[in-house]
Amino acid sequence: MPVTKLDEAAIAKALAALPDWIRDDDGLGISRRFKFKTFNEAFGFMTRCALEAEKADHHPEWSNVYNKVDIRLTTHDAGGLSERDFDLAAKMDRFFKS
Repeated sequence: MPVTKLDEAAIAKALAALPDWIRDDDGLGISRRFKFKTFNEAFGFMTRCALEAEKADHHPEWSNVYNKVDIRLTTHDAGGLSERDFDLAAKMDRFFKS
């Protein structure tokens, strides 16, 4: 089943609910930096996110340097942002707070 790219109004509404995420300059993705006390905490967070991403069949573009995790979400199949991006971002935010 094809994934649908969101229109500008839907993107604006979804971003309003995720204040720590920013829209990328190209408009095709959203990004956030997560900062932890230690590498172990950062890696644990990435593990939780990876398991959730695999379940959703939606995989982030990310990098990790010591206690920082930089994440970019986009839906390549849709050519931009889809509901999948915002759903995964919200789950990542919840993992970060827990």
